[in-house]
Amino acid sequence: MIIKKRTKPLLLKKYEALIPRLRKNFPALPEIQYESAKYLKGYTGEVKVDYYLSLIAEAYTILRDVCLNLNNQTFQLDNLVITPHAIYIIEVKNYSGRVIFDTILNQFTRDDGKREVGFNHPITQVEIQQIKLQNWLEHRGLPTIPIYYLIAFSEPTTKIEVIGDQQAIAKVVTRGENIPKKIMEMESRLTEAANYQHQKIGYTLLRECKEYDKNVMAKHGIEGSDLSPGVQCPECSWLGMERIYNNWICNRCNHQSAHAHEKSLEDYLLLISPWIKNAEFRRFLNIKSKNIATRLMRKSGLTHDKQRRRWHKK
Repeated sequence: MIIKKRTKPLLLKKYEALIPRLRKNFPALPEIQYESAKYLKGYTGEVKVDYYLSLIAEAYTILRDVCLNLNNQTFQLDNLVITPHAIYIIEVKNYSGRVIFDTILNQFTRDDGKREVGFNHPITQVEIQQIKLQNWLEHRGLPTIPIYYLIAFSEPTTKIEVIGDQQAIAKVVTRGENIPKKIMEMESRLTEAANYQHQKIGYTLLRECKEYDKNVMAKHGIEGSDLSPGVQCPECSWLGMERIYNNWICNRCNHQSAHAHEKSLEDYLLLISPWIKNAEFRRFLNIKSKNIATRLMRKSGLTHDKQRRRWHKK
């Protein structure tokens, strides 16, 4: 059973909200666009592998996009498949072109046809995740269930090459579509091993899962004043819809929407603060009426904190 589904990463949502609100010549914009594209590509690859893992969901317990806290630090896992005999960490990589595992020098490189670049070694990365997950389980008094790992390349056209020990790499590296078969083969060799309550372990993990987050504004040196205010047109993406009666009107493409303000409100809560005051709402959405602002925030599902005189999500 899939007890934790994958949703669009919070950081990707933040970058998608941020980019349209920065001026075209903002110094950090190219870096921000690169980060956004990187998160989108990773998310797309993970979704591809999700399809293949869903084929074994009836037999095992699956959690996607797991983020846990260990010693006041978070660590992430793309997928966890929990069976009666083991936990499998499935790390997803979405590289195009050619990737090379060098077991002699213990290095990993990618050749996209333009240049060959070194990256953090995927096996080293997932070995560290394995240690952290084992420590996390031990700290909570959970069974010392064996933890294995596999690395799934989501792009079917990626060419995987090995310099050195091919068998060692082939044990843990494969394409996304091969992951279910790989897990079932490993499980068939564990039939004599101890049996664990995989669903119970899965729900224990689920209860402590967090959403991975970081302050992208601070990371890229962005101030609130760097963000352009306004309501974005859902049709042509122009930032500057006008409130007329009960609708938002785009003066560029004439599109009308009754709910266009909800996206701008979400942008503010994602990028600037988890709460907003009436005056800030009016400034950010270019609204003059305090009463209209109150009504829109209430209709958007926000809760009013009378003591602090501000609005936030329930």
